[in-house]
Amino acid sequence: MLLIVKKAELESSASKFQLLGFAAVHHFYYYPESTRLRISQILVLPPYQGEGHGRLLLEAINSIAESENMYDVTIEDPSDYLQYVRSSIDCLRLLTFEPIKPALGAMVLSLEQTNLSKRTRSSIMVPPSDLAETVRQKLKINKKQFLRCWEILIYLHLDAENLKCIDNFRACIYDRTKGELLGGASGTNGKRLVQVPTSFDEDTSFAVFWTKEGGDEDNQTVQQQPEDLATQEEQLNELVDNQMEEIAEVAKNVASRGKDKLAA
Repeated sequence: MLLIVKKAELESSASKFQLLGFAAVHHFYYYPESTRLRISQILVLPPYQGEGHGRLLLEAINSIAESENMYDVTIEDPSDYLQYVRSSIDCLRLLTFEPIKPALGAMVLSLEQTNLSKRTRSSIMVPPSDLAETVRQKLKINKKQFLRCWEILIYLHLDAENLKCIDNFRACIYDRTKGELLGGASGTNGKRLVQVPTSFDEDTSFAVFWTKEGGDEDNQTVQQQPEDLATQEEQLNELVDNQMEEIAEVAKNVASRGKDKLAA
């Protein structure tokens, strides 16, 4: 348990310190000879929210992970805002991490020089596998989080007024999202994304179905009609738009806090 406190302002206070917030952190064994840090909760008390205390707790945990050579740091079911703060912090750390710069520059250049609107196969922005491992070893950022930050850093280095670059970037986000949902653009391995009305959200609910191995998809119970495909495409684009907004929001925060790092 990590606590963040400040000295009590009133001498008559029962305690010399006031609790501002805390983080619950657990150690998990990681095979064969390492330990992973997992954050189960971060809470800043309401009177002190919005003052950067959550950021300080995350930075302290990162420092502990590095100094004690943990395997990596994970967060159990983070809220949207906690993920926003976490990604902002990690992107700022990565901006000054020299090993990332050549691969990042090459990816940005590729998006500037190609036209993915005419692509005939899936395009993704995956960093070299050895780079993800280096980031984990040195900064204790887990692979999933690094891939999230990687996309943000690429977006951060693109010219926002260059529509071709932004369109190329969105195309990569689209292909990555489609691959995660349907198993890849070049073959769905029998997977189908089908709209499923529910009592919670009829417009945006959907499920993935698998056809039987070796079976004819057209003879399976689940059938995709043209209107299903149109709905699927609409929902997929909505997911991509939401991700683009989240990426842009974090990138804006990182840019405002790390102007000197971007200029370096």
